[in-house]
Amino acid sequence: MDFALTPEQEMIVDTVRRFVESELYPLEEEVERTGRVAPEVGREIIRKVREMGFYAANIPEEFGGGGLDSLSFTLLERELGRASMALTVWFGRPSAILCACTPEQRPLWLDPVVRGEKIDCLAMTEPEAGSDIRSMKTRARREGGDFVINGTKHFISHADIADFVILFAATGEEETPRGRRQTLTCFLIDKGTPGFTVHPGYRCVSHRGYHNCILTFEDCRVPASQVLGEVDRGLDLMNEWLFATRLTVAAMCVGRARRVFDQALEWAATRRQFGQPIGRFQGTSFKLADMSTEIDAADLLTLHAAWLLDRGLPADRQIAQAKLYASEMLARVTDHAVQILGGMGLMEETGIERHWRDARVERIWEGTSEIQRHIISRSLLRPLGA
Repeated sequence: MDFALTPEQEMIVDTVRRFVESELYPLEEEVERTGRVAPEVGREIIRKVREMGFYAANIPEEFGGGGLDSLSFTLLERELGRASMALTVWFGRPSAILCACTPEQRPLWLDPVVRGEKIDCLAMTEPEAGSDIRSMKTRARREGGDFVINGTKHFISHADIADFVILFAATGEEETPRGRRQTLTCFLIDKGTPGFTVHPGYRCVSHRGYHNCILTFEDCRVPASQVLGEVDRGLDLMNEWLFATRLTVAAMCVGRARRVFDQALEWAATRRQFGQPIGRFQGTSFKLADMSTEIDAADLLTLHAAWLLDRGLPADRQIAQAKLYASEMLARVTDHAVQILGGMGLMEETGIERHWRDARVERIWEGTSEIQRHIISRSLLRPLGA
């Protein structure tokens, strides 16, 4: 693995970091205060990102996107991780699963998200089906050339600003080594479709302004032409396009941790007690040493997993390791930062308490830490027949 970035990758890092610091940081206080991003602010972010040429950077060039490789896109996500998610969601990284659209579907769903004209959201999680997606209760039954959908989804990120939903629903059953299990199908459903309603979600301690929503489907009828991929093959679609979302979480955790560390380091170097900077006291300096080491370790795990993806090599275990370690690292780093700043670490004025709160969800979404440990241990044991 070559640890040096290409000139293009260095340009991506520098450009995105400057944009985040100059355009997004100044908006964060308002987001924290109001708990929302005004639509006109979001549209302005989209406009500026499109002018930079970074909108839909994760979508292959053949579909009109930026066509970044996995490593370059991971670097981009790492820099976006420094800013509020309520703002970075407008930066424009459409769900790559939309690349599975048919030529007839592309003008309606893929092309508009690539151009920044529409926003998508992904709906899998349900009140009784989180990590065990095959147990979902939302069902789509076939009626002639249509599907009729009934069920509820929750914890659906940014569904309030999305124009359509990429929905997974149960459509049948199949025999598996663990007995008969449900098969899933993916659907593209526009807001405004009769029977489909978006409700406000729960009030979350993490990522203010980046809302989760509850979606209900009551005899929601959609034509078979709105099936993404093949009927009953939704899991195949997930495995082909969605597994790398865990890598995005890892990258953003690294970026956020570096921002928090820089602030804690500056505080330790300038805050004086007993006649000297507090960074000279071993209780603080050792925290800084641990924080720096853990951030670098998470960064390397994340970039190595992306490097494997670019070479078409197996990377499931490495991605799970990156997501597990980076998300848990962020929790430790933000907690140390609060301790270094003392009472000021818990005050809204410093911003550290926000990162401390935001860090908590990273160990849950896109697969909990327990699920990541299951993926890692399974990949280690299976070759030995265990």
